[in-house]
Order: sequence, then structure tokens, then C-alpha cells
Amino acid sequence: MKKKIALIFGGRSAEHEVSINSAKNIFKAMDLKMFEPILLGVSKQGSWYRFAAADVFENFKSLNDNDLKKEEAITLISFEEKPFIFSLRTQEKTAIDAAFPIIHGTMGEDGTLQGYFKILNLPFVGCGVLASAISMDKEYMKRVMTEAHIPNSKYLVLHQGETTSFQDISKNLGLPFFIKPANAGSSVGVHKIKTEADFKVKIQDSFLYDRKVIAEEFIQGREIECSVLGLNLKSQASLPGELVVHHEFYSYEAKYIDADGAEIVIPAHLTETQIQQIQKMAVQTFDTLFCDGFARVDFFLKPNGQVYVNEINTLPGFTKISMYPKMWEASGLKYTDLITKLIELSFEKHQLDNQIKLSF
Repeated sequence: MKKKIALIFGGRSAEHEVSINSAKNIFKAMDLKMFEPILLGVSKQGSWYRFAAADVFENFKSLNDNDLKKEEAITLISFEEKPFIFSLRTQEKTAIDAAFPIIHGTMGEDGTLQGYFKILNLPFVGCGVLASAISMDKEYMKRVMTEAHIPNSKYLVLHQGETTSFQDISKNLGLPFFIKPANAGSSVGVHKIKTEADFKVKIQDSFLYDRKVIAEEFIQGREIECSVLGLNLKSQASLPGELVVHHEFYSYEAKYIDADGAEIVIPAHLTETQIQQIQKMAVQTFDTLFCDGFARVDFFLKPNGQVYVNEINTLPGFTKISMYPKMWEASGLKYTDLITKLIELSFEKHQLDNQIKLSF
């Protein structure tokens, strides 16, 4: 019997449109002989809807309550220890076997949605609550990596409402430096700072997305990425890929707007020693941050050969230009097989979690 998989996309984050594109590609790649995808979209206002057909991906670039049929509104519930989709109009329940969340950014990638699934006793693709929360918050991600002696860039934490001195930042990190919201993705709110005047303007934009901003040293080097797949302490890394950025840095525009913003080289042109080093560090980062399922680890490779972890992304994109599935394809794992593997891992992880007795 086919497993019913709730493919969940959209959401209230700044990466709403990216999420819809990711879901479209996952839907197309899903093995329909094994799985029955059920499309659940979350509007920008936070309402949940069920869509009967895949034409949602053709009809909507974004999901807004005013454009959607209210009779399709749903919620997820747990009844007799089993998860269901509950129709708010008909009050009908539809059983589901697992969730494949692809809501990037806040309230999707930060542990909040994962906690909801845990309460529902619903198997789900991807990292759990703790790994998602730590990896999403760049300050705590870097703290954990530093504690584990994983090389990463120097940084300072800036809080909204505090007086932030450009001189203090540049003294500690040098020029130029980057600022980025602590909890965001897809390069939203990320800026390269060269002057004090530039800082005063750009810091306001970064604070639009979070009350906490990370100021980070600029590392000159090649941008290398590596996909990781598996359960914690039983994970493996793909062949690395490289981003050759044609903008000043890999901004949101370079990723999603300018078709020539960046060139993707997969596999990256690296020595065998460099490939093994990056794969080892990718798995180490994945395991150190308590990840399960899948994640993408981003690196800087300096001209002198030193490798630094830039960040980990626990819910990487699945758009046409996204590197996570492309790196696995280059490693011999086809797109459809990758999706199948991720869903199978969700059941395996759920089974392991349910072996732990609850205390009463």
C-alpha cells in the first residue's frame, strides 16, 4: 500500500516563494508507485490549505488567504495516537503516514514545525527540533562548532536596540565584513560592509528579519558545498560542489533573480585529499549539530588550503538551481531515489524515537 506523504510548503518566512519552488520539484521527483503525495500549503498569513492537484504550483507563485478557497482550509490533528489532516469545512479526517516539510526559514526550518510533528507523533523528513533550532540560529551554530573545534569564521553578535559601533566591529573583524540575520536563510538580509555609511543603512535591513544580527569576518576563498544524508552517526557525504559567484557575494539576487548570478560546478575541481577533508568535515558538522535526515554544509576553501565551515543548512532548497540534490546526482544517487531515501529515513528515525519510553 502506498504511503501518504504530506508535502508541506509555503509558510510565513521571507523564503515563501523559494519553498513553493522546492515543493514543485520534490513533487515531480516523488516515486508515485511508492508514495501518494498530499499537497499542503501554508499561506503567508499562516493558514493551512489542502490542494487537490499539482496545479497549485502553476497557479500560485505565493499563497495568500485572499486568493485561496476557504473550504480547502485544514489543520493537522492527532487522534487515537495517529496523525490526520482535518478538514475545517467537512470535518473529515485523512490519515497520513509522514510529512515532508520544505518550508525554508523561520517557522519551518527552526524547530517550531518539527516540534508540532513530534506532538502529533508524525514521522517527518529532516532534522529534529534541537538540530533545527541550533543550526538555524547562527550564533549558537557557531558556538557548538567552536566547542567541537570545527574551524569557522570570527564573529560578533549584534542585538536590536543596543548601540552598535562600526569601529568596534571593524577593529575585531577587519574590513570588509558581513552582516546577516541570525535566523534567516537564502541570503535574505545579508550584506557585505565596506564603510561606516554603508553599515548604518544596511544594518537596518538586516534587523528587519531578526532581532539579532551576526557580524562575520570576510574570508577570501572558494565557496564549496557538500550534501550529507543519513541518521546521526550513520551519515555520509556527497561529492562536493562549487559556487562560482559572478556577483560580489552570493546574495538573494544572485541565487534566485539573476540567471547568470552564479555558476555551479559539480563535482568541484578539488584534489582527492581536499574532497576527503571536506566530506569528513561535513559529516563531523552534521553529527556535532545533532542532525538527522539531510543537510547541506557550506565551506570556504582559502588559497592556502585551509577549510572553514561557513554554515549548515538543515532544510536546503530543492529548486532547479539547488545544489543539494545535484551533488547527490553527481555522486550516483538519482533525484527520485534521493526523495525515496529521505522518506524512508523519516520512518527509521521515528521508529528509533518511539523505542524510548515516555515518563508519566
